[in-house]
Amino acid sequence: MPKKTAVQQISRVSRPRLYEQLVEQLMDYIEAAQLAPGDTLPAERDLAERLGVSRATLAQALVALEVLGVIDVQHGTGAVLVYRPNVSSVIKGLREHRNRLPEIVEARSTLEVKLAALAAGRRTDADMRAIDAALEVMAEEVGSGAKGARGDELFHQAVTSAAHSAVLGQLMAFIAGMILETRLESLGQPGRPEQSLASHRRIADAIRAQDADAAAEAMLEHLELVSDVALLKQE
Repeated sequence: MPKKTAVQQISRVSRPRLYEQLVEQLMDYIEAAQLAPGDTLPAERDLAERLGVSRATLAQALVALEVLGVIDVQHGTGAVLVYRPNVSSVIKGLREHRNRLPEIVEARSTLEVKLAALAAGRRTDADMRAIDAALEVMAEEVGSGAKGARGDELFHQAVTSAAHSAVLGQLMAFIAGMILETRLESLGQPGRPEQSLASHRRIADAIRAQDADAAAEAMLEHLELVSDVALLKQE
């Protein structure tokens, strides 16, 4: 068998994805500007102009940094730096996050579709009030221009509680941190907060009607929406 040449033995180096390049640019900017934890990044429009990218592309990179805990995006304030990691650790964390997103969605689909069906059959009037209250919180957040992350979290917690399944509830609590990743990633998509709120209302209506099949179907459709994120499409 002929020996491989040195050139043949060299594995092809994959071209960094666009969002990785932009995250690197953001980290370089943070370093050059000597931003410290607690400092606020420039407004998205200004930052996009400085980096030479669209605001939509920049928004996706900011969501990725928010998921990793590097920044905290506050409605009305902007992106606040939480800590300054090195670029290599951020890119590593970003790739790990991207790779586990499908598995997180898979786990949510397994658990939450069943929880929605159980909630439809077991919910009490008090459970329904908690679900409706969560919808109101999210509606207020989205109406003010925020992502609605807190209302989203409260809604899924209320549905889980309405299922009255201690074991499934414990499993949901166990993956809560990972669910936060998909929540931030999904709600960072343009128009997604409004879409998510509408799908939550369909789930709530099915639970209110005590229609287990409709509740399960509505939850599955919602989770399919959640899994449609730019990070998994970008090359």
